[in-house]
Amino acid sequence: MGYTITEKILRAHINKKSIAPGEFIKAKIDFCLGNDITAPIAINEFKKTGTRKVFDKTRIALIPDHFTPAKDMKSANQVKALFEFSKEHDIEHYYEVGKMGVEHALLPELGLILPGNLIIGADSHTCTYGALGAFSCGVGSTDLAAAFITGECWLKVPESIKFVYYGKLKKWVSGKDLILHTIGDIGVDGALYKAMEFRGEAIKGLSMDDRFSMCNMAIEAGGKSGIIEPDKTALSYVQKAVRKNKPKRKSFKVYKSDKDARYSEVKEYDVSKIEPQVSLPHLPSNTKPVNKVKNVNIDQVVIGSCTNGRISDLEIAAKILKGKKAKHGVRLVVIPATQSIYRKR
Repeated sequence: MGYTITEKILRAHINKKSIAPGEFIKAKIDFCLGNDITAPIAINEFKKTGTRKVFDKTRIALIPDHFTPAKDMKSANQVKALFEFSKEHDIEHYYEVGKMGVEHALLPELGLILPGNLIIGADSHTCTYGALGAFSCGVGSTDLAAAFITGECWLKVPESIKFVYYGKLKKWVSGKDLILHTIGDIGVDGALYKAMEFRGEAIKGLSMDDRFSMCNMAIEAGGKSGIIEPDKTALSYVQKAVRKNKPKRKSFKVYKSDKDARYSEVKEYDVSKIEPQVSLPHLPSNTKPVNKVKNVNIDQVVIGSCTNGRISDLEIAAKILKGKKAKHGVRLVVIPATQSIYRKR
């Protein structure tokens, strides 16, 4: 019996010849991250152990993401904790105002996420990086503290669900619509602690921005991770980011699922039948085609976030809004995910 891409990556990080879903492992990590909400807790736990050095100052990212600029004194102290810890341990990847952004858009942009990597982050949307063929998942702050010390993390090997998308996308349908439709189908616990492996001709035709959106929202279906096998599109993205930013880690290995790999379930979708989706209150699974959602008064629109704050998202919004203005009484907020995106024209 063969292995999935997820199992192959995890197996490579524990140096074992065999691996099986449900098995508990202690794996070496390639990279870990925390933000201004979760990292201060990890830093406190790190200090309690009396440890003097982090496992590798080049493999930790600390990003003031949620409260920068700080909204109050408590938020300012959260960011201060990251700054002081980074300074004390000479953390290479600390990004302050002017260099920071939404962590899950920033790190791939900087070439810090590579195919075949095992990445953990004290943020549930760390699963975003699976778009580059990495195994990435969210963990608790105490797990992050342990990783700061040991460079390792314990995990339970997840089962994998294979999602196959075929057909041609309709106009305005994106990766966000595909994942919302999928979550609407399987529910918010439909992939509980499972790796969601996205495949098919429709996936191969998606841009990296769309792929990031799909993997980002694996957690909204209860998934442990989302992942897409690296192809020319993904490898081109990685190589360009590495050339531009020259990170210390440059080498990587591409993994792909075996034809006889084991899956707990296989789901197939004809994307030509999927229309732009709207997720209604109060769960991501309460998803409907936009043409079935009518007469809804809107008070505020936010274009941004770790799912849809990339340049292609802003370009689509610009096309729709060109020559128009937001209705009086409607607040329209646009938040580019990184400084680089903000500066693009």
